[in-house]
Amino acid sequence: MLSRTADNLYWLARYMERADYLARLIEASRRLASLPKAYGGAESEWNSVLLSSGADEAFATTRRSVDEANVTHFLAFAPENPCSMRNCLELARTNARAVRTALTAEVWEAINDGFLEMKSFERKAGDCDRSAIFRFTEFVKKLSIAYDGGAYRTMLRNDAYWFTRLGLLIERADNTARILDVRFHALADRGVPAEPVAEEGGRSIDFYHWAAILRSVSAFEVYRKVYSDTVTPARVAELLILRPDMPRSLASCLNDVVANLAQVGNAHSRETERRAGLLQADLQYGRIDVILHQGLHAYLTAFLQRVNDLADRVSRDFLVPLATA
Repeated sequence: MLSRTADNLYWLARYMERADYLARLIEASRRLASLPKAYGGAESEWNSVLLSSGADEAFATTRRSVDEANVTHFLAFAPENPCSMRNCLELARTNARAVRTALTAEVWEAINDGFLEMKSFERKAGDCDRSAIFRFTEFVKKLSIAYDGGAYRTMLRNDAYWFTRLGLLIERADNTARILDVRFHALADRGVPAEPVAEEGGRSIDFYHWAAILRSVSAFEVYRKVYSDTVTPARVAELLILRPDMPRSLASCLNDVVANLAQVGNAHSRETERRAGLLQADLQYGRIDVILHQGLHAYLTAFLQRVNDLADRVSRDFLVPLATA
């Protein structure tokens, strides 16, 4: 496969996953920000949203106040935000159009139809109220599922498929680690311990904070099925870091990254595969009490550095030079 084709497929998947993540982040944050202040609702919630999405510096240049209306519009539609949902969908469609013959009709139609439908939301972006933003985030989530399901059910298991999966999984691992890190520290600013301990009962008031983190990655129902007990920060961390049966966990993502790298590996990618395997092993044999003793922030910071190094190596080994997010 040509490096240019692999590059388009890889970034197509990353942009679709990023748009889905932003939609889920906005929805979960709105729930938490709308709570009474006694339960943690606060305008500072939107600061943590900007940090989680990596858009804090870009938003600062707009000189707008940090509130729900400005932040949600910036993350949803703002053309000056390179990673707004609107821009992610446009870039995904641009990449998909460049490799149209590598995609099935179902995958292309999901992306193209979604992009065209997005235009109807964009035309109303200037006067978007809360319900309009909610409809747009729901649309983006359904579009992401349609794309992912179409790829899974209709694409031949060849290099085109493996590169789309690599892009999706690396983006998902980065997003999960980032939201865990930022959210735990945002909670510390409100008097909730940022570094959980291995065993803790937790206050009932904290339920809303941890539930918001779980909903950000569509894991609230999964948590209930796995633990059947009170939501605690240590268990939230365990579910989203070490559980291989949780699709958005770091362990699950790295398991699949290693499997996909094995499918597309070449003579130049030995070191990339080795580093991915080491990261996978750390997650496979890791223990949550050891991670929490080390410090969750330190652990996640190191993980993000390693997964970003892995992404750089994938770009260097397989994709066109100087690929950018």
